Amino acid sequence: MLHKATATSNRPVGGARSAAERAPHLALLFEQPLWAALAALAVYASFAIVRGDWWVASPAGYYNYLADAFLHGQLHLRIIPASTHDLSLFQGRYYLYWPPMPAIFLMPFIAIFGVQFSDTLFTLAIGALNVALVAMLLRQACIRRVIKLSKARRGLLVLCFALGTVQLTLAPFGRVWNTGQLVGFTCVVACYLVVLRQQGAWAFALAGLTMAAAFLTRNHLVFAGVWPACYLLFRHRAVGWRRMTAYLLLGLLPVLIAISLLGWYNWLRFGGITNAGLDYHQMALIFVDDYRRYGAFHPHYLLTNFFYQYLAYPLPLHSTTFFGGSLFLLTPVFLAAFVGAVKLRPRWSMWALLLSIVLVATPILLLMGTGWVQFGPRYTLDFMVPLLLLTAAGLRRASLKLLFLLTIISVASYLFGTELLLSVIE
Repeated sequence: MLHKATATSNRPVGGARSAAERAPHLALLFEQPLWAALAALAVYASFAIVRGDWWVASPAGYYNYLADAFLHGQLHLRIIPASTHDLSLFQGRYYLYWPPMPAIFLMPFIAIFGVQFSDTLFTLAIGALNVALVAMLLRQACIRRVIKLSKARRGLLVLCFALGTVQLTLAPFGRVWNTGQLVGFTCVVACYLVVLRQQGAWAFALAGLTMAAAFLTRNHLVFAGVWPACYLLFRHRAVGWRRMTAYLLLGLLPVLIAISLLGWYNWLRFGGITNAGLDYHQMALIFVDDYRRYGAFHPHYLLTNFFYQYLAYPLPLHSTTFFGGSLFLLTPVFLAAFVGAVKLRPRWSMWALLLSIVLVATPILLLMGTGWVQFGPRYTLDFMVPLLLLTAAGLRRASLKLLFLLTIISVASYLFGTELLLSVIE
């Protein structure tokens, strides 16, 4: 009896635990895809509502106008938006130099509601969907033993992605740049999820379709397909060369068709299969001299882009705050990716994830401009799917309290940064 009484007296009064002890367990909410999506949507929508005019198209909601053009059987814009910044003007007609897949996804909404359909509502929905897909991806990756991670750690990583990365700065604001990146992420994470959930012919065919959609959204996203391709080959290594050849054709065919369609699309608009209209786009004046001298992609931009994506800290506020910000300083949870690179087994999986990240990141580092106006390195969303898996591998034995602390730092940074963006985004 004495022992029992003593044990009871050592418990905290009322069975309560400190916030630090309870908080990581509350992250279990974000391990559930539906609840994670709804919680993220509530935060994204609150920023959109505060900004105002969320129910109509944003000034740079250009995919709406391209969807309208497609619905009327043409490739140039039928209706000219109020802002033409970054559009390509060729022979008196306006075009988008970005690939067209987001406009294709928007076509049903534009057919029903017209070009003033809110692209912000669209990005809010896509942003919430991305959060759900990430939760599903991490869960499925554990089931398939790609990674080993507890539910609480998975929940915290989903929370970090939803509110502690550039995902938060993109979802509430619509605009052509945000829409393209969010849709591209959706396609990539869907590809990774497909290869984990499906097998056989369906796995290869659906992976090819989702990667083709990613290519037709942001061309360099096709390189994010390195890990899914390696995983499929490893998982089906015993099927025999004839069946493997058939599977590979199923996976490659949609991508090859997408490449051909994009070349045809460019040729019909500008007379060349590789001409996307960059030479004619209405760029900001600060880029004109560099573009004339170096073009859109050049090693000249490498050091500046590397600095603003991986080294610079955007606070306190200064003249270059909205040029970007360090991926690892703003989201320190991603430092676990370095641990994951050391610990992840089998090693081919680590190298495939790392190669996916490097191949997608390289064109970004060579691109004219940092992604301005932005808070944080928004282009890093393009390789965030393999980065999340590598980070998850490094969090297996991480202290929950430390992970919670790093997640809070990440979320606080981006909540503050997104608040700042409210006053500078048109």
